[in-house]
Amino acid sequence: MSSPARRGRPGYDQDAVLQIAVEAFNLHGYEATSMGLLAEKLGVSKSAIYHHVASKEALLELALEQALGGLEALLTEPAALEGPADSRLEHVLRGTIGVLVDKLPYVTLLLRLRGNTEMEREALRRRRDFDREVSSLVEAAQSAGSLRSDVDARIAERLLFGTINSIVEWYRPEGPLSAEELADQVIAMVFNGLHAQS
Repeated sequence: MSSPARRGRPGYDQDAVLQIAVEAFNLHGYEATSMGLLAEKLGVSKSAIYHHVASKEALLELALEQALGGLEALLTEPAALEGPADSRLEHVLRGTIGVLVDKLPYVTLLLRLRGNTEMEREALRRRRDFDREVSSLVEAAQSAGSLRSDVDARIAERLLFGTINSIVEWYRPEGPLSAEELADQVIAMVFNGLHAQS
């Protein structure tokens, strides 16, 4: 589990160190980012970073928890557990977009994992578990007749997340589209398709 927050030097706390580390991981790749590079970006010595975290791996763990914890929490919300399956699916998809926008650098890092370490493999396992839960919601909505049943639920889930995950490549939080508006657009396309309404 994550190590407790440590007191650091003035000017940086653990969250600030983590934010800069995630930027570096996304820019250079996790393996290629050394503690020396992080120290340079922070303008501190390597030993100063250890006032905040125990290791580079601890930074990765904290970062991945930001993304995965937010996604997994969606599945336990009442709106994801109660009501018609299509409404529960919509809630989870909207929430996923919200987490992605709110935690954009952290989700970007999660999506770029290669599974080279045990921690990365565990993160990927958790992500697959989340995907399976969404696939189950698609199946439930199909069984209820609210989604077309001629599309395999697993393929539908992969296409849904292919669409949603692509947001990390082009969405800019400072742009004209809010997270809510983005979710509205994605949900409209997913549930209604791109055919013009007659």
